[in-house]
Amino acid sequence: MSAATVMTLGGVGYAAHKRGRNPYYRGPRSDHFDGVRFHSPDQPADKTLGDIARWRSRRGVDSPLRQTWPAFHPSPYAADRPPERVAGLRVTLIGHASYLFQVAGRNILVDPVYARRASPVRFAGPKRVNPPGIAFSDLPPIDAVLITHNHYDHLDGPAVARIWQAHQPLILAPLGNEAILRAYDDTMHVETRDWGEAVDLGGGLTVHVTPAHHWSARGLNDRRMALWCSFVLTTPVGVHYHSGDTGLRDGATFREARARFGPPRLATLPIGAYEPRWFMKDQHMNPAEAVEAGLLLGADQMLGHHWGTFQLTDEGVEEPVEALSQACTEQSLAPERFVAMRPGQVWEG
Repeated sequence: MSAATVMTLGGVGYAAHKRGRNPYYRGPRSDHFDGVRFHSPDQPADKTLGDIARWRSRRGVDSPLRQTWPAFHPSPYAADRPPERVAGLRVTLIGHASYLFQVAGRNILVDPVYARRASPVRFAGPKRVNPPGIAFSDLPPIDAVLITHNHYDHLDGPAVARIWQAHQPLILAPLGNEAILRAYDDTMHVETRDWGEAVDLGGGLTVHVTPAHHWSARGLNDRRMALWCSFVLTTPVGVHYHSGDTGLRDGATFREARARFGPPRLATLPIGAYEPRWFMKDQHMNPAEAVEAGLLLGADQMLGHHWGTFQLTDEGVEEPVEALSQACTEQSLAPERFVAMRPGQVWEG
């Protein structure tokens, strides 16, 4: 779908909002849907254009200066060529928040982004500083694609359409994202679920849609009109908690996941896009908060993502790694228990 079509979706969102309607989803009101917009518990006020102006104008005064990223920041790992199937658990970071999970004979992509920019247009927006950690042509047969939310650094519509055309996987997303995805290929079959619901992938593997503290938008005027989520995978080889973008808040979402599913064998958690804190804290954890989240979950192993590929915020390209190391030291956590993943890097357990 063209950039013009993407922006048209935003225009539709505006017109529908003016009529008190949501262009993506119609359903009953709930404790996190008011009939037009979704919200998380104690949803903070949406950031405004004035807040964005303050962020840009006050750099170096009440928040850190924006650090300059290199135009190219290659991973030390060669691009992975994953096996066709694995019986256990094998995880590869493609880049940013894009993973390949190979578990119990199933191949699952999460938030696959292959675009050069995390943007609705090709000529502007955050640009990739390292290539994908798995070439598209080297992907194994894909059984499922999981989408956490519709921001451009997580939902790459053309890539999902290519994956659909090549593999015909199950595509699972939270409520309201079906219309967005199908705009890229109207033959695409998309399953949507609410928080607390699940999809059985067979072979003893179930994907559960769980809450997160974030928001959504594809244009200027469709804010929070599609739901966002984290995922829990219950599998024959253990529980895997995967967080989409989220703020830590009071930690309740992590405590509740542990109470429902038990301590996960693996937790994949975001560690980047966190500065300045006054702007980002409600929707993005910093590394210290990610460590706290992993401890609240009781995870055996933690892997960090959402850093080092697209510059979305002000911290330097390697600052999340340094801050994660410090946070692990402060919590007496062995550094190998929480690894900041790089494109092409593989974890097996």
